[in-house]
Amino acid sequence: MFTLKKHISAAFCAVVALLFQVMTAAAQEPVESQPSNPIEQAIEQSSEGTVNITMPEELQNLIINGLPHHSQPQQARPHKHKVGRAQGWRIQVFSDGSSPSTLAARARARGNAVAARFPKYRGQIYTFSTSPNWYCRVGNFRTAAEANAALMELKRAFPSFASEMRTVKCTVILR
Repeated sequence: MFTLKKHISAAFCAVVALLFQVMTAAAQEPVESQPSNPIEQAIEQSSEGTVNITMPEELQNLIINGLPHHSQPQQARPHKHKVGRAQGWRIQVFSDGSSPSTLAARARARGNAVAARFPKYRGQIYTFSTSPNWYCRVGNFRTAAEANAALMELKRAFPSFASEMRTVKCTVILR
C-alpha cells in the first residue's frame, strides 16, 4: 500500500514538473518567433496556448482523494519458515592456538571430516577464530541432551580426536 502511494506521489510530481517546464519554456519564447517546424505550428495554432493533460480517472481520483481505506482486515500472508536464533548447543570438534600458521587449515579439515562422515551436518559446520585460537563447531542443538547424544556419536566415529570434543553453549540457528 505504501509503495502505491509512493508511485502516485511520484506521478503527481512528474506531472507538476512537466507543467512547470512547459510553462517556463512558453514564457521564455519571444512572441514574434514563428515555429520552424510545421508540426509545431499546427500544435500551437490548435491549442491556442492551452496545455491539456489527459490522465485516467482512477489516477485523478487517487491524487485527489488519496488511497481508499479497506474496511476488511487484510489477510496475513503465509510466512516462509524463517530462520531464528536462540540459545542452544554445538559440539566443538577443534580448538587450538598453538601453531598459528596451520590453525585455519586444521580447523577446516576437521569440519570437512565431520561433514564427509555425517552429511546431516553439512551446512552446520562453523569454523571461526577468536585470536589467537581457531575453533570448529558442529550442529545446532536446542537442548544439551540432543548435543550430548550427537557428541557420543561423533566421538565413536572419530576416536583420534575424541578427547578434544565437547559441547558448548552458544547462539544457534533454528530452522
